[in-house]
Amino acid sequence: MGLFRRRFDVAALDEIHRRTLHKNLEFTALEQYKLLRTNLEFTLSEETKCPIIGVTSSIRGEGKSTSAINLSYVLAEKGSRVLLIDGDLRLPSLAKKMGVESAPGLTNMLIGQCDKTIEDFRSPIFDNWYVLPSGDIPPNPSELLGSSRMSSILAAFAEQFDYIVLDLPPVNLVADALSVSPSLTGMLVVVREEYTERKELERCYRQLRLSNVNVLGCVMTGTGLGDVGYRKYGRYKKYYRYYK
Repeated sequence: MGLFRRRFDVAALDEIHRRTLHKNLEFTALEQYKLLRTNLEFTLSEETKCPIIGVTSSIRGEGKSTSAINLSYVLAEKGSRVLLIDGDLRLPSLAKKMGVESAPGLTNMLIGQCDKTIEDFRSPIFDNWYVLPSGDIPPNPSELLGSSRMSSILAAFAEQFDYIVLDLPPVNLVADALSVSPSLTGMLVVVREEYTERKELERCYRQLRLSNVNVLGCVMTGTGLGDVGYRKYGRYKKYYRYYK
């Protein structure tokens, strides 16, 4: 049994199932996460062996971390080998949500101070689902995420997995998501209905476009329709005409 299994908090697992993982959400939410999974399968190129998907938002509180967890969960549930990474090296939340220790993790790998293998981070929920926490909080998160070492680590993981989902900080607050974007297949932007301001979303999308980020689409939370929805930007214009 690996390190991840030993340190996984059973009480936290029950809480995850109750509040985070889609299996205990409303039926409509379950179906919407599955729809998100299906839409990604159609959106992503068949030539991409292991899509590396960033999940971000314009500001905090829009549900990006929960969306990243549930997306990786439904991908693993279907049988894909999936790695979920906490790439928010400033205010990480996946370790707490998943009931695991926050370190060692990504930052420790980036600075060469992690003696664990990825197998130590296997989830007890699915044998094909892995969760890599953020690790120790560094003084230079943006530089680490944009480093050649980060690119090399993601490339190495891509040889071992079918999908990599990377939870990233909000675009409008820090440059971290933009720093790592060259290593990503594409980015999902999480938007919370009746919470995200138009100007914030405009600014987020403008920065992504200026950085040549491949925006895969938009995940809307808090819709009252299972709390999650998905549209490609081209089909979303009746709601967000200001994207153009």
